[in-house]
Amino acid sequence: MVAGGRGFGGYANAKGPGRVRGGMAPPSPGVVDAAVVAGEGFALPADPTPAEQQRWVRAARAGDPRGFERLHAVYGPVVHGLLLARVPPGEAEDLVQDVFLKAWLEIPRLRDPGAFGPWLCRIARNRATDWYRRRRRPAPLPELAVEAPPRAEALEALAAIRALPRRYRETLLLRLVEGLDGAQIAERTGLTPGSVRVNLHRGLKRLRATLGRKEGP
Repeated sequence: MVAGGRGFGGYANAKGPGRVRGGMAPPSPGVVDAAVVAGEGFALPADPTPAEQQRWVRAARAGDPRGFERLHAVYGPVVHGLLLARVPPGEAEDLVQDVFLKAWLEIPRLRDPGAFGPWLCRIARNRATDWYRRRRRPAPLPELAVEAPPRAEALEALAAIRALPRRYRETLLLRLVEGLDGAQIAERTGLTPGSVRVNLHRGLKRLRATLGRKEGP
């Protein structure tokens, strides 16, 4: 439908297997280094535990950029998915960098390492709101008529997802575009596993109904 390989890949897929854009330079300049590759120079667990992530948060709070690079590798798809639920696809990737820059600058104030995921999600949502406020009018999705399949199909599905209520569109994009499973979505956004299951079930039901009406009999 929308997943990578069908014309509109997720954050990691857009950068190649195992690659994410971004990471933090040393604390003194405090800028995003777009050349950092996840796994380069350190071994990143395929699915890090909450305890491992909290250790990285504490390291980042102390000014260690490598701890933040690990967090960026894990949470890059989450931030991208949340932004994609709100802004045009062409803007989402650049805004990911804004979100992580703000997170790097403010992480020393984060008291609870276990709250990093929900805290980062709030920063992403607020950044999307700021983007629209500065432009006053929402920017439309690209015209589907000039897109060649399968990208046109993917953009149509993306538009249908973005028309859903927020709780559904965020969860669906994290699942369908970014490739996270239900447990990962729950753990990284702060939602309960039950809420994730409900959002996916109801969101998919609405999405199928919407796309079915567009396709006709």
